[in-house]
Amino acid sequence: MISCWKENPSRHDEDGVSHVISMDSRTQEAVDEGERRFTRPPSGDAAGRGASPPVFLYVLAFFSALGGFLFGYDTGVVSGAMLLLKEEMNLSALWQELLVSSTVGAAALSALGGGSLNGWLGRRACILLASLVFSIGGVIMSLAPDKVVLLVGRVTVGLGIGIASMTVPVYIAEVSPPHRRGQLVTVNSLFITGGQFAASVVDGAFSYVSRGGWRFMLGLSVLPAVLQFVGFLFLPESPRWLLQKGRSQEARRALSRIRGGRGVDEEYDTIRTSMEEEAKEAPGGGLVLLRMFAHGPTRRALVVGCGLQMFQQLAGINTVMYYSATILQMGGVQDVNQAIWLSAATSATNFVFTLVGVWLVERVGRRRLTLGSLSGTGLSLTVLAVGFWLSARYSPSTTLHPADAQNSTCRLYGSCELCVLDPRCGFCYRENGSAVFDSSCVPVGQASTGHAAWGRCSNQSAATSSPTWAYNYCPTSYSWVVLTGLLLYLAFFAPGMGTMPWTVNSEIYPLWARSTGNACSAGVNWTCNVLVSLTFLHVAQYLTYYGAFFVYTGLAALGLLFVLGCLPETQGLPLEDVESLFTGPLCSCGASSSARHVQYSRLNGSNAPSDDEDEDEDATEAD
Repeated sequence: MISCWKENPSRHDEDGVSHVISMDSRTQEAVDEGERRFTRPPSGDAAGRGASPPVFLYVLAFFSALGGFLFGYDTGVVSGAMLLLKEEMNLSALWQELLVSSTVGAAALSALGGGSLNGWLGRRACILLASLVFSIGGVIMSLAPDKVVLLVGRVTVGLGIGIASMTVPVYIAEVSPPHRRGQLVTVNSLFITGGQFAASVVDGAFSYVSRGGWRFMLGLSVLPAVLQFVGFLFLPESPRWLLQKGRSQEARRALSRIRGGRGVDEEYDTIRTSMEEEAKEAPGGGLVLLRMFAHGPTRRALVVGCGLQMFQQLAGINTVMYYSATILQMGGVQDVNQAIWLSAATSATNFVFTLVGVWLVERVGRRRLTLGSLSGTGLSLTVLAVGFWLSARYSPSTTLHPADAQNSTCRLYGSCELCVLDPRCGFCYRENGSAVFDSSCVPVGQASTGHAAWGRCSNQSAATSSPTWAYNYCPTSYSWVVLTGLLLYLAFFAPGMGTMPWTVNSEIYPLWARSTGNACSAGVNWTCNVLVSLTFLHVAQYLTYYGAFFVYTGLAALGLLFVLGCLPETQGLPLEDVESLFTGPLCSCGASSSARHVQYSRLNGSNAPSDDEDEDEDATEAD
């Protein structure tokens, strides 16, 4: 396994940290001192790797990850709901983008403020607060009489999402043993994709409701929110946060409850000792964010954490999730219900391959999983772009140019592609098998986008002889390429880039900076999310659909270079040891990966390598 451990002699002088270079030197020390062996405490828990964690740990992870489910549901449900809303409320492209991006904008603000809330109230209280806000937002959306009140509900839900998105991964990481931490934190991402899949199924089921089906879609988020609130009334606070606040007896009781009474004293002492040493090394008082910038390792960790979250969004994931049904329509899927159910298929792909990520994270490591994920994401975005390019290249031409009393620009467009890129226009045509004829570009209706403002497509009926009205899509035989690109995109994105930014950010900051670091990285994630979701439809209008996805392909390639150079491997390390990965120059991982593997080990009796790790390192050196 590739790691980015860096040698640092000055750290040895200050903290009593020994540089253990090779297996032979450790073996000689053990021989010199008889049968003495360095043993890692329960925070590393080499001995406990074979033991099954207490069932309570999984119960705790389940109720925590309900926050991820709500995160996924409330961001995913808008994909299908938007197809109904834009017709029922006659939403412009701007209002569609507002209803999507208002949630993520509110999430960005609350995620940034969530760091202070976490430090003040604790992880448990913040999760309770988030679930309460979710519930209120769900009620507002389900009862909204107009688009303005609906916007208020979307903003309210966004506030809950932001707090949950940065709190839940930190809470799970802090209560998990190191050898299970990656999997348990990734379970939160699994629940996010599970929420998106559940949202797409709900969208499909209620898409047949003639009017107001979107109310059920948006309002059902209240149920898991209430379940999480009730569950967390009976769950403990993070032991590490309690220790940080000086509540040592509560911390010991919480740790004992989480671990089922096994190895509690040793792990408690180890965490306390590490926190004391961490406090000595941490910069002085003042604003935590400024202290992070002043302290080299946390500054570098923050750049890596924020960079991962930024490239997760710039690779276009939430464009795909928020607008998947719309993208499929853009790709030529004509029926609204069919587009929603195909969107459910993409969400199912996302969920299944997130399960693959849960299985792989402790087997191949965070770094390799992320690199492989980004490589496949770039390729699948190219497939998506090519699918849209083929649809545009062979777009049907307009053969009829009826007189336009409104003198609109629609009649000037010579093809369906150009026509539907203008949100004021739609394509009216007849079809004989795969052949399109009697086609025209006419203005969209004022009351609804479901029909034209005038002419033969202004009064749609179910008669087979009636012409077809296409708003926001063109008839094409290349829909399968777009659908294939979407499925490939999610299959590659979900296991790595879908999960690792949250997992890595929950691990790489010391305790004094963990809440603020996660708040900043989550804030970057949601800010970039706003940027992408608020601009996608307009970017598609100005750069064409295929141009937009070629842009995302280029951004995914930049993300691959960033991860290749900057992301270290954190697999299997106690949280208190991860800071050592960032003692070297920023983004030196690529250079150090080929160098010898050096591991830091505390020699105060609390942290030293186990025999299993000796063997792992020896194998690494042999490679």
